[in-house]
Amino acid sequence: MQEVPQAASETVEVVDGVHLTQLAAGEAMSVQHFHIEPSAVVPEHSHPHEQVGYVITGTLTFEVDGEEFVVGPGDSYVVPGDEPHGAENRRDDPVSGIDVFSPPRTDPDWLD
Repeated sequence: MQEVPQAASETVEVVDGVHLTQLAAGEAMSVQHFHIEPSAVVPEHSHPHEQVGYVITGTLTFEVDGEEFVVGPGDSYVVPGDEPHGAENRRDDPVSGIDVFSPPRTDPDWLD
């Protein structure tokens, strides 16, 4: 087993109001925490990793292929690999959640 203490994980503000923390990574998947401030936007992007997420607090609006999906506390979602997607926090409260990537996303572009 590998333990990754929270203190060992760096949080990066990748765009204004969007904070990502790379957490543990194994051979088949990795996990990251996200915190998105009110009015913050995750621009459309894609990556080869399948992304499965869970919203802990707040409400996040995804746009995928011209369609909007609203996910709130307790909701989960799947974004297939290579699917262009973006997200926005259109509410007054921050959004917090967890994303799991497979294969592992151990060196995401936002770490550069």
